[in-house]
Amino acid sequence: MFTSSRLTVARMRRGMTKSRLADLAGVTMRSISAFEAGEMDPSAETLAEIARVLRFSPSFFTRPAIDRPPVTSASFRSLTSMTAGQRNAAVAAGALAIELSDWLEQRFNLPAPSLPSFRGADPETAAEALRGQWQLGERPIRNVVHLLEQRGVRVFSLAEECRQVDAFSLWRGGKPFVFLNTMKSAERSRFDAAHELGHLALHRHGGPNCRGREAEREADTFASAFLMPRASVLATAPRFPPLQELLKLKKQWNVSVAALVHRLHAVELLTEWHYRTLMVELSSRGYRTTEPDGCERETSQILNKVFAALKAQGMTRQALASELGVQSSDIDALVFGLSFVALPAARDSASRVDQPSRVHQFLRKK
Repeated sequence: MFTSSRLTVARMRRGMTKSRLADLAGVTMRSISAFEAGEMDPSAETLAEIARVLRFSPSFFTRPAIDRPPVTSASFRSLTSMTAGQRNAAVAAGALAIELSDWLEQRFNLPAPSLPSFRGADPETAAEALRGQWQLGERPIRNVVHLLEQRGVRVFSLAEECRQVDAFSLWRGGKPFVFLNTMKSAERSRFDAAHELGHLALHRHGGPNCRGREAEREADTFASAFLMPRASVLATAPRFPPLQELLKLKKQWNVSVAALVHRLHAVELLTEWHYRTLMVELSSRGYRTTEPDGCERETSQILNKVFAALKAQGMTRQALASELGVQSSDIDALVFGLSFVALPAARDSASRVDQPSRVHQFLRKK
């Protein structure tokens, strides 16, 4: 039976308008609108052509209704700098990630969400409180992605062409999701992960006050305080340090030198003049985009473990994609830069993943 919501997700994921899809599939735009509205079902021949154009398996459109998050539930950095197509493609990618996550949860015991709500709290206070609840103390966080996964946050990649989509996050079915643009620098992705954690903790229930510049400022403040605790910075960083010293000091917290300069200014270790002078020097040297001595890129411990388990049980990329009715490239896009374990391209055995598997000890204590 045809599921209309899946056509909308597939079209958005490929960045197509209804008019464009209608032209390529040889049908009227009115028909596409009727298909998506559930007013009529396409014929088998029409569905096959639509599936071919959108590069989805016909079986994708006959699976149960897909959970497509509304744009208002996602914490995009700036809706004004994104086109509707970019925004819709990102949300559709989120829908596919939720499906993949559900599929994995049916086969593996993944960590349960353990993220309290700090809605309405001061961002710096919330960051300190969350560090306390997670027993992190003042220590630097070695791997933010691992930490989020340990606490039940589902982390996926957002391998989008548009650079306007840095990252976004959302809550679905009581589970927090974070989508990272892993084509950014390692330091930027690490800060993005902490920024999205801020959104999840501070703006859990959505609403108009949880979007816009103020919400972004709160998430930035949270991320800065979470990665660079005030007491740790005050005890470690000198007053008025030169840029060369900051390039060494940033390794203490694995952040960009720009993020460190912002934090030193926030805790009043830099005067306004010194802060602006350093930012000008950063820009003149090109360090706002790339900088020397970058940190190691963070990958997903959970995705690596479950993919290794699936590989050992004979699951291939094509078989996994077929289970979900998508292309192998869609799976690759969701884990790009996060998993180094690749499923084989072709099935080497007749084994199937039929029984749930356990993946123990995803993380050590931070």
